[in-house]
Amino acid sequence: MTDIPTTTNGHHPPISPDLAPLPEQPTDPAPAAPGQPDVSADPATGPAADRAASETSYEITLDEEPPAPTVPTPVDLPGDGTVPGTVPTEGRRPIIPTGLHRGNRLASAQAAAHRAGYVAAFHTVRLPWYGIQAMRWSVVGMARLINRQLRWWWVSEQYTLQQQAASDNDPAMWLKLHREGKSTRRWRGIILALQVIALTIATLIVAGLPLWMQLLTIAALIPLLAHRGRPAGQPIIAPAVVTRRYRKLNADVVLRAYYAAGLGHPDRADQQIEFGAQMARDGNGSKVLINLPYGRTFAEAVKARDKIASGLDVSIAQVTLSRDPASNRSHWLWVADADPLAAPAGRTPLLACKETDIWQPAPLGIDERGRPVSLLMLWVSILVGAQPRRGKSFTARLLALYAALDPYVRLDVFDGKGSPDWRKFALVAHSCSFGFAMTRDGDPLEIFVQMLRDLKTDVQHRYQKLSELPVEICPEGKLTRDIARDPAYGMPVRLVVIDECQEYFDTGDKELNKEISNLLVYLVKVAPAAGVIVLDATQKPGGVGTGDVATAFTSFRDNHQVRFALRTGSYTVSDMVLGAGSYAEGFDSSVLLPSYKGVGILRGASDETPTVRCHLADAEDAEKILTAARALRQRAGTLSGHAAGQTMLRETRDVLADAASVFQSGETGLDWAQMAARLAERIPEHYTDLTAETISAQLRALGVASVNIKRDGQVLKGAKQAAITTALAQRQTPAA
Repeated sequence: MTDIPTTTNGHHPPISPDLAPLPEQPTDPAPAAPGQPDVSADPATGPAADRAASETSYEITLDEEPPAPTVPTPVDLPGDGTVPGTVPTEGRRPIIPTGLHRGNRLASAQAAAHRAGYVAAFHTVRLPWYGIQAMRWSVVGMARLINRQLRWWWVSEQYTLQQQAASDNDPAMWLKLHREGKSTRRWRGIILALQVIALTIATLIVAGLPLWMQLLTIAALIPLLAHRGRPAGQPIIAPAVVTRRYRKLNADVVLRAYYAAGLGHPDRADQQIEFGAQMARDGNGSKVLINLPYGRTFAEAVKARDKIASGLDVSIAQVTLSRDPASNRSHWLWVADADPLAAPAGRTPLLACKETDIWQPAPLGIDERGRPVSLLMLWVSILVGAQPRRGKSFTARLLALYAALDPYVRLDVFDGKGSPDWRKFALVAHSCSFGFAMTRDGDPLEIFVQMLRDLKTDVQHRYQKLSELPVEICPEGKLTRDIARDPAYGMPVRLVVIDECQEYFDTGDKELNKEISNLLVYLVKVAPAAGVIVLDATQKPGGVGTGDVATAFTSFRDNHQVRFALRTGSYTVSDMVLGAGSYAEGFDSSVLLPSYKGVGILRGASDETPTVRCHLADAEDAEKILTAARALRQRAGTLSGHAAGQTMLRETRDVLADAASVFQSGETGLDWAQMAARLAERIPEHYTDLTAETISAQLRALGVASVNIKRDGQVLKGAKQAAITTALAQRQTPAA
């Protein structure tokens, strides 16, 4: 194993031993400064840590050995006792390991047993192969042992000396070597003969033993012979658990990366990179506090993150930059040993099916460093964007499932593509529709529009009510948890989910498109402050339509406060999802690898912009959670609307569209009575009392002529399908 050598390249000041610990450095480490811990005795950062690292990693020599510096000028660490208040936070390891604490002992024992069981099962399955390999190499080992003994007996190493004596024309030396060789072969031959006799006697003795003892003897000899016969570096028994290789981080590598990224200059005293704390291991990676030159900012480092990763010779996913609250020119650099986004975050904790609270953050996943990431959904509108099949709907559904487990949250769920992803939300949703195809519940598009109209009215009434409440009940004029959970006020927290939201901006009806776009823009701007959460997902953030509708979609998209972008096709699309300027700040979801599933960049939820590996909740998990959520709502008495079986009435119907939908394949016309019966059967909530005269009058008023229709040998008055289609087309075409 080779440690990475410290390199100084003659451009930047050499690094102190505390910053770049070298296990093979001949000099003793410098004593700790006054007030500083002695890192040489610290198992987290001292030589013991170096030895542990060397046992589990394989470092790579990055540069040639540097020349010895003539004038050492080590990088100064803060906290040297001269400047008050600059002592870094002391990181102490627990006296008793965390795994041995009382509450963790059972889990630690289970983890150890699980690992031991896995290793045992791994090798048990491969025992037959191990046996074949051992017997194969034991034969080779026996041959090698015999060959070695014969070469020893024949004194083969003397052959070179005899050849040299013959080449030098020195017969005296050649004869002397020949006589010594014969003498040596004589007594070695005797020893070899005795070995053969002893081996023969031992073989005869073993042959007379019981079968089980013979097998035991053979089993003991085969591993010894196989070990001698196997090729060097090729073990017969492969390890069950493989330790990944990782690049060891040292100060010179970090400096090289930052200078290559253009964040400083090694030859200019005022442009040199400094370190604010010791480099140390942190979880599955290494971290260090970087002090940029004066005038440089954290934002510049974020923009250069890809160049820093290149300078460190790692993938960009392994580099994490965190803001230092003490200074805008300082930040924490954390470099993971391996790609942290390749490992999934695991199943959602919502599978416990316990009641949640929308006033608390929802668990979303874990970030690059394995830290949990949560999202407070209140007071914001949320946009999720990605390419198809990248986990967009799964991510939005994860947040909706959290809201569903709070029985006091009213859900309205709409899916423009009509996939199975959201259909189980009918168990808890106050209103819902999926796709645009007509169903027994009515026209999905009309249900959606009516929900938007009702929601706008509700938001306006909420602001009026909140402004009229006394200060002791509503201190800040905002919705509170007590008000939201008190049915007397009638203002529960609401979550409106719209998957494939772009579909609702392009329905085919221009007037309807305009109304929907205006309502959506109003809600995404105004509704969150009234306790109405708007959660939208789209695979086409670039927009739809033209003119006012396209402008409205852009306004709708850009007014989301929280953005989550999974993999996108380009940096421009990433900017549309994450918000203008995100790419300039170094955030680009198009660089996420295609192999990542459920991985995205979360922007706007906090001061940080983490890359999140979302928890998984598949269709089976979602159904389990929603079944539990329905039970919680039944217990709390908050089941309402569609989930409670209530009929959702609409103000008006599109009679032309409804009439066109009742024609069956091959039919060219229907008489008025037959059309009325079909409409009453298909959409009973609106056409239950419909008569032939009523539908005739409504359609004739819209330009559909009443003509003769043959039915069962009779000629009756009715309408042609072509006439209804023409009337629909003329209504949708603007006047010249």
